[in-house]
Amino acid sequence: MKVIAMIPARFDSERLPGKLMMDLGGEPLILRTYKNVLKSKLFDKVYVVTDSKLIYDCLKESEALVLMSVRKHISGSDRIAEFSSKISTDIIVNIQGDEPFIDFNSLSKLINLFKKDVNSEIDLASLMQKISIDDDIANPNVVKVIVDSNNFAIYFSRSPIPYDRTEDNKTLFFKHIGVYAFRKKSLIDFYNSKPTPLEKSEKLEQLRYLENGKKIMMVETNYNGFGIDTMDDLINARKII
Repeated sequence: MKVIAMIPARFDSERLPGKLMMDLGGEPLILRTYKNVLKSKLFDKVYVVTDSKLIYDCLKESEALVLMSVRKHISGSDRIAEFSSKISTDIIVNIQGDEPFIDFNSLSKLINLFKKDVNSEIDLASLMQKISIDDDIANPNVVKVIVDSNNFAIYFSRSPIPYDRTEDNKTLFFKHIGVYAFRKKSLIDFYNSKPTPLEKSEKLEQLRYLENGKKIMMVETNYNGFGIDTMDDLINARKII
């Protein structure tokens, strides 16, 4: 089974424009992320897909594998899907360009799901973590997910799900960690489909898969995710480095 990683890299971030080219330990953030994914040794190849000539030229100079988008895209999934049909692979793992400290163990769990899925029941897989802070349950920026007895996703929402009518504090809530592993065909199908009603309502691209009948396997992890969305995040990342 051939597995590649693709890192979507948009320059014009809404909350911290140009962040992927900002310094992190003597290198641009996007290059730091690329090198850390390479270090995992989990992938046959690692690509960055960008809309920015600045990012493209920087990575080319560092001899990274980088692809230049020729279309405008709404989501990271759309960006990497533009090239998915042109690359020989079975599984594509989407890793965010602003996640320089991605957890290798969690990535390995996602990949192993597909290796064990001999009947090809899984279309894509992603990560979830138990919510331990009450404020996160009501926070619309923390995406919640509920699953069935086999850990396939039932629904994702910015609202608190499930609704805890018992109020006995025994209900478990899980937040979605936005790292995805796709079967190649599922990613191509996504690219060729139109945004769906629930996706447009919640502004969550993963709902398009569910609305189109795709099966998303969720893997529980202790990895909390560390995306760099603000200057404070970048300052903290520099301290870690």
